[in-house]
Amino acid sequence: MRLVNTREASLLTGLSTQQLREWTSRRAIVPADVRPVGRGFQAQYSWSSILVLRIASVLRRTLNVELQAHSELLAQLRQGLLQTSFLALWGKSLVIFSTADWALLDDLAAMPNDRDAVVVRLDPHLQVISSALALGRSPVPGQFELFPARGLSNSRHRHREQRSHREAASGKRDRP
Repeated sequence: MRLVNTREASLLTGLSTQQLREWTSRRAIVPADVRPVGRGFQAQYSWSSILVLRIASVLRRTLNVELQAHSELLAQLRQGLLQTSFLALWGKSLVIFSTADWALLDDLAAMPNDRDAVVVRLDPHLQVISSALALGRSPVPGQFELFPARGLSNSRHRHREQRSHREAASGKRDRP
């Protein structure tokens, strides 16, 4: 699992480095995955921590939610995300029913009609994280990329160039 430092996490979450430290260290709303061990060391964050911090930021910014009161919900969400594949989250929405009850839903029509909830669509957040950490996106629902195509075309081209140079150096010529 790739971890990012405080500066990168700040850019990915939209939080200032001071606010990020406040939320992850002092108030421990969403603790860092790897805490700094001393002066000169930075905290490290996984994609799941970045996603939870982005969600917390949305709740704080748009609904003026007091995050300290919901730190248990954020901890539960983080634990749930650690057991979920990044690619499996595409197309899902986070539905928060209460401080202790949340769900990841593919189809919001499946949401119970008799319960109020806050809905956070995950795709915009996943797009930011995916672009920065090169985690990938499922091109077709249910289909996962096994081999990124971008690496194949470059290596084949380099291989042909190297073979041409070797043949030219040894005096061999390509025959039609």
